[in-house]
Amino acid sequence: MRETGFVIPQSMIDEQNYVQKARLEQEYAALGEQLDRRGFSIDQITAQVQKFEVAIPSWGVGTGGTRFARFPLEGEPRNVFEKFVDCLTIHRLTGAAPRVSLHIPWDKPDDPDELAAFAAHLGLGFDAMNSNTFQDQPHQKLSYKFGSLTHVDRAVRVQAVLHNIECIEIGKQLGSKALTMWIGDGGNFPGQVDVRKSLERYIESAHQIYRELPSDWKLLVEYKPYEPAFYSTVINDWGTAYYVVTQLGPHAHCLVDLGHHGPNVNIEMIVARLLQFGRLGGFHFNDSKYGDDDLDSGSIRPFQLFLVFCELVAAESDASLNSPRPSYMIDQSHNVTDPVESLISSAEEIQRGYAQALLVDRKALTEYQETNDAIMALKTLKQAFTTDVSPILQRARVNRGGTLNPIEVYRRSGYRRQKGAERPAQAGSRSGIV
Repeated sequence: MRETGFVIPQSMIDEQNYVQKARLEQEYAALGEQLDRRGFSIDQITAQVQKFEVAIPSWGVGTGGTRFARFPLEGEPRNVFEKFVDCLTIHRLTGAAPRVSLHIPWDKPDDPDELAAFAAHLGLGFDAMNSNTFQDQPHQKLSYKFGSLTHVDRAVRVQAVLHNIECIEIGKQLGSKALTMWIGDGGNFPGQVDVRKSLERYIESAHQIYRELPSDWKLLVEYKPYEPAFYSTVINDWGTAYYVVTQLGPHAHCLVDLGHHGPNVNIEMIVARLLQFGRLGGFHFNDSKYGDDDLDSGSIRPFQLFLVFCELVAAESDASLNSPRPSYMIDQSHNVTDPVESLISSAEEIQRGYAQALLVDRKALTEYQETNDAIMALKTLKQAFTTDVSPILQRARVNRGGTLNPIEVYRRSGYRRQKGAERPAQAGSRSGIV
């Protein structure tokens, strides 16, 4: 079994929790009294938050970058095993991230059984596999410069299909249950590609992949309006993705990446539609100001995150919906922060949005909707959104073995400095996304 190197001692977590226990009890009791007056049980809300989990992207624990530059951080993970150690740190501190989502070939294991055993030793599991046909890899025979699953050359399409099938096979060995497909195929100029034929080729290729999907797996089709293609993208919006999954079969679903929309798009309405159609399969959480910025979740538009969860929470109690429980994953690029800190913060903010959505007075909201009372309907949502649910999040973390203040413990432990000593930088090492 591979060595993990330095891990934050449980004694440090317990000590910090003990020091701040009295304060948490006071704040938790005060919030409980407030929620009781509003008809909510704080213990029931905490129990629901405690069950909420979000997956960490394997590539997210490395420093990201832009097309201009990337600035490495000391102690970056140099291989998939070291990435899992960083993911373990996030989970131990937050108690909310027990699974890792792999990107192939970035994190393709030489021995999947060895990686599966190492993950099990750490108490971690595997979320969705992610294929990569938007980059050319060393020793790759054919280029994806002009497309992959939609390329005009059938040989390139076959290569891309086989790569996705390889991801499924690796995932089966690891215990994953889903494959996420995002492609950058499209055109930069009018007339460059036949927009109808390229979609037909995508569906043809996707059918070949879908046929290899195990019966207990999901195929998640991810959409994005632009980048790297800036004139036309083949799978450009949720409507196109929805059409594709209906052509493939019942195990195909749409994946919503919060950053894969134009500015001010009503994402919560898209979520509601896909839930209604039974085709919402997963989420990539992040935040943005302009486009696919991949900023930390909740850092720019926390109210939008809350509204997304309002739709998800409402769907949980709607027996008329036939929609699978979505897979939740963070998908961010950390250019100027410590990636572990950003992922800890994001996990907390995602839980915050979920907890706030649980506090919406659904009965009152329905009454205001049915009497066309726009102001009171909004105020009902705002009451839940403006509630400081920090005591609930802290109690949920402690109940799962985490800490009240994850980043404080992380910094006090000297984790980054320790990893800097254990992981000397390698020439050409790139752990994150550029």
